[in-house]
Amino acid sequence: MNILIVDDDIVDREHIKRTLNKTSDDWSFVETESVDEGLAAFAVNNFDVVLLDYRMPKRDGIELLLELRGASLEKSVAIVMLSNSEESVLALECIKAGAQDFLLKSEVTSSRLQRSILQSQTRFELEKKLYHSYRKAKKLAEHDSLTGLANRYSFEEALRLSITQKPRNSSKLALALFDLDNFKFINDSHGHDIGDQLLKQVAHRVSLCLRENELFARLGGDEFAIILANLHTIDNATRVNKRILNCLEKPFHISDIEIKMSASIGIAIYPDNSVDNNELLKYADIAMYRAKKLGRNQMCYFEAEMQEQFLQRYQVEANLIGAVARNEFVLHYQPVYDSKSQNVVGFEALIRWNFQNALHYPDDFIGIAECSHVIIDIGRWVIAQAMYQISRWNLQSGKALSIAINLSAIQLTDLTLIDFIKSMIEKYHIAPELIEFELTETALLENNSQTVEFMESLRALGCHIALDDFGIGFSSVSHLQNFPINIVKIDKSLMLASQEPKTQALVKGLSAMLHSLDLNIVAEGIEDKESFELCQSLHIPRAQGYFFSKPVDVATVEKMFL
Repeated sequence: MNILIVDDDIVDREHIKRTLNKTSDDWSFVETESVDEGLAAFAVNNFDVVLLDYRMPKRDGIELLLELRGASLEKSVAIVMLSNSEESVLALECIKAGAQDFLLKSEVTSSRLQRSILQSQTRFELEKKLYHSYRKAKKLAEHDSLTGLANRYSFEEALRLSITQKPRNSSKLALALFDLDNFKFINDSHGHDIGDQLLKQVAHRVSLCLRENELFARLGGDEFAIILANLHTIDNATRVNKRILNCLEKPFHISDIEIKMSASIGIAIYPDNSVDNNELLKYADIAMYRAKKLGRNQMCYFEAEMQEQFLQRYQVEANLIGAVARNEFVLHYQPVYDSKSQNVVGFEALIRWNFQNALHYPDDFIGIAECSHVIIDIGRWVIAQAMYQISRWNLQSGKALSIAINLSAIQLTDLTLIDFIKSMIEKYHIAPELIEFELTETALLENNSQTVEFMESLRALGCHIALDDFGIGFSSVSHLQNFPINIVKIDKSLMLASQEPKTQALVKGLSAMLHSLDLNIVAEGIEDKESFELCQSLHIPRAQGYFFSKPVDVATVEKMFL
C-alpha cells in the first residue's frame, strides 16, 4: 500500500513508519515536510492514503486537505489527519473539511493506525459511490433522457439566471424556440420509435451549429429552445438560426426511411422585447406561431420592426446569390490625384449593385454579402473587372495609372484567391505594382498567421497593400509594424474636419509619422481647396475626394480624365 506522510517532524514520521511496519511489510512510504512538498508528491505519484499532520509551518494540513478535495473526488484519496491537540473542535473541523478520520498522535498504535487507514479507505470509496449517485440523479433531473439535452426545468432556470445575472452592458440575449414542422405526421405514419430516433438526430445536427456556451434544451415533444447570450446585434441571432434551418435541409435516414424535415423558429430579444424571463418565453412562442403561419421552415422575430429588418436582409441576401451571373454589378471609379502635379495618377474601384431598378451602394449590401460569404464571388468579379478596365485605359492612353481594389476580411480566407489574382495579372498584362489592394484595420484585428501569409503572398506578386480608413476606430501603430503595408490612406473624416485646430494637428502628426516610416500616403475625403492645400503643405503625395470628382462610371472617366 502506497502511503504519503506529510509531517514536518521527522520523529513523528519515523514513529508512523515503525508502527505500521509492525503489522506488515506491505507498506511503501513517501515522506514530505510541508504542504507544498506534499502537493508536489501527490501530483506525480499514486497513493492509497495520505497521513497528514494538522500543525505545520507556513501552511497547515487543513489547507492541503482543502486543495485535494477542491480538485475532484476522482483525483483525490483517503486522508487521515494526525495531531497532538486534543481539542474536539479541531477533529470536527478536519472531518468537515473532508478527512475520513482523525487520530491523536499520542494514541497511535499499530492496530489503531492500521484500522484507521482501512476504515478511511472504505469511507472514501462510499463517498465516491454516493457522489456518483448524486451526479447521476442530478443529470436525470436536469437532462432530457431521450436526447441528452437540457430539459425544461434546467432551461427555465438557466434563462432566469442569464437575465438576473446579466452584466449591465450593451449586449443582448436572444431566446429562440423552434419545433419541427409536421412532426405529428412522422409519428402517425412511422411510429413513435422512428419519431424518437428523428428527435435524437435533429438534436445532434443542431448541436453542431452551436458553440459550447449556448444552452440547447428540449422542452418536450418536438419543441426545442436555445439561449444565445452576449450578442451585439440581432444579426448574430439571425446567422445562428439560419444555420439551424440549413442543417435540417438534408434528409434524415432512419431504418431505411428517408424523412425530410424543417423547423419553424421564433425569436425574442432581451432587453428589447422584455426583461422578464417568463414574458420572453411567451414572446418567443408567439413569434414561433407566426413563423408557422407564414408558411413554416423559417424564422420570425417577435417585434415587427425586427422581423421587417430580418426580412429585408433576407431578401437582399437571396438576391445577391447569382447577381454576378446576372451581370447586376457595375464598378464606378474615383480618380486619385498627385498633390504636386495635380494630375490623375490612378483610380479606386467602387462597386455598385443595380437591383430593382436602383443603384445600391456598398453600405446597403456588402455587410450582408460578407455574412453569407457571397462576397467571395463578388470580390473576384471586382478584381477581374477592375484589372481589365485599368489595363484597357493604360493601353489606350499610354499611361501607367494605378488601380485600388478593396478587399473584405472574409476574402482573406479564400485559399485560392492569390492564384486567381496572379491569373488576372497575367491575363490582362498589367504591371503588379500598379495594383493596390485596400484592407481596413478590422481585417487585421485577429493578426493571425493566415492574414499575414496572404499579405506576404500579395507582396510577393509585386502588388501594393494599402491600409484604409487610418486614424479612426481601431487604428493601431502596431499594424504598420506587423503587416507588409506600403500605403496608408488617412480617413476622410479627419480631412473633412481638417480646418479644426485639434484635427489639423492630428493630421499633421499622422503625416509626419507616416513619412518617417517611409510609407506612401493618400488623403481621402478632400472636398475643398483648403483641405487640398493642407495636403500639399504636408507633402502628402496623393489625394482623392469630391473636390476633384465623385466616383463615376466608365464612360464619364473616359470623357473627363482620359
